[in-house]
Amino acid sequence: MPIAVYVLGLAVFAQGTSEFMLSGLVSGIAADLDVPLSAAGLLTSAFAVGMVVGAPLMALSSRNWPRRRALLLFLAVFVAVHVVGALTPSYGVLLATRFVGALANAGFWAVALTTAVSMVPDRLKGRATAVVVGGVTIACVVGVPAGAVLGEHWGWRSAFWAVAIVSLPAVLAVLRSIPGGRGTDTGAAPVPVRDELRALTGPRLRPVLLTMALVQGATFCTFSYLEPLLTRETGLGAGWVPVSLALFGAGSFAGVTVAGRFADARPVAVVATGMTALALGWAALALAAGRPALALALIPLLGMLAFGTGTALITRVLGLASGAPTLAGAFSTTAFNLGATVGPWAGGMALDAGFGYRAPVWVSALLMVLALLVAATTAKGRRAPAGGGGPAALARWGGGGGGLM
Repeated sequence: MPIAVYVLGLAVFAQGTSEFMLSGLVSGIAADLDVPLSAAGLLTSAFAVGMVVGAPLMALSSRNWPRRRALLLFLAVFVAVHVVGALTPSYGVLLATRFVGALANAGFWAVALTTAVSMVPDRLKGRATAVVVGGVTIACVVGVPAGAVLGEHWGWRSAFWAVAIVSLPAVLAVLRSIPGGRGTDTGAAPVPVRDELRALTGPRLRPVLLTMALVQGATFCTFSYLEPLLTRETGLGAGWVPVSLALFGAGSFAGVTVAGRFADARPVAVVATGMTALALGWAALALAAGRPALALALIPLLGMLAFGTGTALITRVLGLASGAPTLAGAFSTTAFNLGATVGPWAGGMALDAGFGYRAPVWVSALLMVLALLVAATTAKGRRAPAGGGGPAALARWGGGGGGLM
């Protein structure tokens, strides 16, 4: 595996810390800025909205830029907005910095994913994707719990300063390791944007992208409100929040690693098994939230399933979208973060409705049921398999017939 692929994972680690760290800071932000807990949770949604809008927009804007220049520009903007966020006393300004930072992060992701898979042969594309996505899981293991510790002892602003500082080595690493060729420099004529969009909005990819959005919506719905769930429903002290986040991150890293090994050879099995297990797992966490030992045992398992399934879905999109070398990574990022937009919003609505701190977890379970219905319905519509729907139908996705997966 080229060292440059690992450098991209390092940069994603810094950005992933920012994207996920609010799960351990929402209470402190809400108290400091005098806003409701649901408003603090919407900072995660604002970041995700920026990712949704920014991924295709930034990919198109940087289409003819040298890869290294694009990645460095996106990183520089990312650092700057975190400095502003750490200094501002205004919720509105903080919300805006989350959106702008997400635009930069989206651009980085879109270029990084296509750059990583372009550096390796087909048999290693799943592993290259896993290395880049693995930066996020390491952020969950190390960066996010560290942000929670910083927030507990020195306030939430210290976590924003830490993200800005940690991003600086990534700037140097990208400068030294990433080739300077243009984003469309593959040795062939660039694919017209219209042809790329046609490939990405075709009947094979639409259901996969929708499924990815629902899976990630379920993940972010619970993850955004994990801190109040643990401290106000499970009964754990604030010191357990970084530990729980680290457990989720450790499981996520394991899931990405496993998915990177098997997603190229058996994408359907990885996705079908992961989605079914996630639907059951989120429901189990909602039922077990009042029992600390069970809740803590489920958290790393759900992290493993969520990120393993997500990585397999990203790999599948990149594989199906060979006709869209510039925008495939952008559309994967958009689908991923569309779920991250809807998830915290839906969880916040459930909280505001007075359904309690377990409500976001039940919403996650519902979103996974919807993902399974989309997948099973598409599988039936494409192949009309015998033996009914559910996991059996999902297992018959794929092949060359244009099925969902």
